[in-house]
Amino acid sequence: MINWGIIGCGDVTEVKSGPAFSKVPDSRLVAVMRRNASKAADYANRHNVPRWYADADELIHDPEVNAIYIATPPSSHEEYALAAIRAGKPVYVEKPMALNYAAAQNIVNAAAEANIKVTVAHYRRQWPLFLRLKELLQQKIIGDVRLVQLQFYKPAPTVAELADEKIAWRFDPAIAGGGLFHDLAPHQLDILYYLFGDVKTIQGIALNQGGFYAADDIVTGQLLFNNGILFSGSWCFTAAEASDHCTIIGSEGSIRFSFFSGKSIAVQKGTQSTRFDFDPLHHVQQPMIAQTVQYFLGYAPNPCTAAEGAEIMRWIETLCLAKG
Repeated sequence: MINWGIIGCGDVTEVKSGPAFSKVPDSRLVAVMRRNASKAADYANRHNVPRWYADADELIHDPEVNAIYIATPPSSHEEYALAAIRAGKPVYVEKPMALNYAAAQNIVNAAAEANIKVTVAHYRRQWPLFLRLKELLQQKIIGDVRLVQLQFYKPAPTVAELADEKIAWRFDPAIAGGGLFHDLAPHQLDILYYLFGDVKTIQGIALNQGGFYAADDIVTGQLLFNNGILFSGSWCFTAAEASDHCTIIGSEGSIRFSFFSGKSIAVQKGTQSTRFDFDPLHHVQQPMIAQTVQYFLGYAPNPCTAAEGAEIMRWIETLCLAKG
């Protein structure tokens, strides 16, 4: 049985992840931590969690807790992951894996040296939509993949959003590593890695056009995968309208889907169209948590390794390296 302790029982854990730890087989949530003691107690009360803490070290060393879920902002991922590893406890860490690539690599190295299991919460890998997408590509339903094109745009944040502490940290490079690109692009880039593997070349440009906050608010870039597939992406977080589209172009057709707003895959081959629809998940991390539990118990492979999580951090940093 995996007895989980959550470090950082904030909004992301209310529905997306937290309840799933007690819903998957061989798993239960036994302790939560938040620096605000009253909020930690309230969370434990509402979710029927036996114990709560206001100190991460106390949770990590709780003798009943044998696995740690780190759900704090990226700036503290490295600190808490290393502490859990030193305590000999496996780690499930939120994305992005750390504040930067160097911090992510420190976690990779520490876990390898201590022989402690670490899984990164790139949970879309276990969604039925993306499992089906991978299956369709393996079946070569659109022939050989040539090109992947992504457009992801969001309007600029409002004054109220920038003043809301629940949201504002995502725009602060000292806490999030960057702006919304660092917060949202890891989901997209990890699926590309999951589908197409390692890259040979990364090129990108990032800059701040809108001046609403300190982080970059627009990024464009290209990836050349080792298998010859080319990716071209653009992310703009000060656009007039939202857009979330990804198209995979093959030698015999194309596949279109959305990473965040869609629940379907559309396949086009000549005049023939096929659509695959998927029901929304109530707890979006539940399939990934289920696989992580089986991995921690020794019954399944790691659904997303620390090295893979660190590699996505490298992609992010390289895409943002050149400044306009």
